Amino acid sequence: MLENCILLSLFAKENLARMSEEQLNRYDRLINEPSNDWDIYYWATEAKPTPVEFDTDVMAMLREFAKNRNREQRLRQPDLEYLFEPQR
Repeated sequence: MLENCILLSLFAKENLARMSEEQLNRYDRLINEPSNDWDIYYWATEAKPTPVEFDTDVMAMLREFAKNRNREQRLRQPDLEYLFEPQR
C-alpha cells in the first residue's frame, strides 16, 4: 500500500545505515511478518496498539518518525540513488 511504501522507505533512508544488525533483523521481521500491511501503518501511527512481539526499539523509532515533528513533505518514496552512495 502506498502509505506504507512512503513511510517505510523514507524511514529506511534515514535510519538503516546507523542501525545495528539486531535492529536490522527486527526491522526485517516487522516489514515481512505481519500479514496485513495496514497493521504496520496503524501501529506506526498509533491508531492501534502494537502487539508485544513487534513492540521493539525499531517500532518506537518508526512511531517517532511517523509523527513527522519537522513537518516534512512526505509525498513520495525517495529516489534509490542513496542505496548506491558510499557510506560516510
